[in-house]
Amino acid sequence: MFRRPARVDREFREAQRESLALLQMHAQEPPPFDNVQAEAPAGSGSEAVVPDLPPADLLAPSQQDVEGVMMRWMQPLVIDGEVHSCPTCGAYRDWIVFCMRDESVWLRCRAGHQVQEPRLDAAWFNRNSGPADHWHPTLEDGLRHLGH
Repeated sequence: MFRRPARVDREFREAQRESLALLQMHAQEPPPFDNVQAEAPAGSGSEAVVPDLPPADLLAPSQQDVEGVMMRWMQPLVIDGEVHSCPTCGAYRDWIVFCMRDESVWLRCRAGHQVQEPRLDAAWFNRNSGPADHWHPTLEDGLRHLGH
């Protein structure tokens, strides 16, 4: 019923041949990430070792290098279905939440009262905290950074 012109079929077959030739050419070349480093001759005695980590001044401290991690929690803190409030002053929002090296979680209210919260753990802290954006040498510097 409908016939395509022979020119269209010819152009399509030429495009297919060109793409096949291009695929065959790339199949013969090794991919750039597959390069194998040539080994140094055994008699040279110097082996170049390339470190796979960035320089030490670019690495973030590990969890063993810091006393703990802190984050700000502005909204009311709900634990097990109830709003947690400071046992000393009754504050129920604007907390600083600390996750210490021993994976205990501590809460600090705006007035500076601190209490350990056994119902929270490091897994809860990691789920609710964002990435670390600053490293502070002292607790006071960290609290000042977070507005307390």
